[in-house]
Amino acid sequence: MKQAVRLVNAVLGTLTVLIFTILVVCVVWQVVSRFILGTPSTTTDEIARFLFMWVAFVGAAYTLGLKRHLAIDIVTLIIEGPAVRYIRVAVLLIVAAFAGVVMLYGGLELMFKTLESGQMTPALRLPMGYVYGAIPFSGAMMLFYCAALILELFSPESGEESEEASEPTPAKQD
Repeated sequence: MKQAVRLVNAVLGTLTVLIFTILVVCVVWQVVSRFILGTPSTTTDEIARFLFMWVAFVGAAYTLGLKRHLAIDIVTLIIEGPAVRYIRVAVLLIVAAFAGVVMLYGGLELMFKTLESGQMTPALRLPMGYVYGAIPFSGAMMLFYCAALILELFSPESGEESEEASEPTPAKQD
């Protein structure tokens, strides 16, 4: 499982950097074409909007997998012992439920309905459903990470780590 997580991390990290790089190039070209050349590019504006959406969703899944997402951990700092593990599992199950129902299922519904309707992007003339594909893709990646993180919490080598992680660090003790 750790190899699969490393592979997905590598793919999502590379994808995030690639999307962000293209996004920056599009925005720079938009500024150059608008203020220096005097003729704004409509295609790069649209590409930048859609890439921003993709980088946000893919980046959200990636940060969940790296355990660097925004979290309110006041409860796990107060509680000690094995209860911390179960609280973390409960949180991951809530995240997985949201990712599965709202992002994967709802995102697929949105994507397929949009593809069926034939809605196209204004400037690029691409099917809008592909733009919305970021939602179910990110939801699937979040489900994968939630499963991997839950398995990690119950793996034999995580017993000592989860108890150490629940200990307050010296910087937090006052």
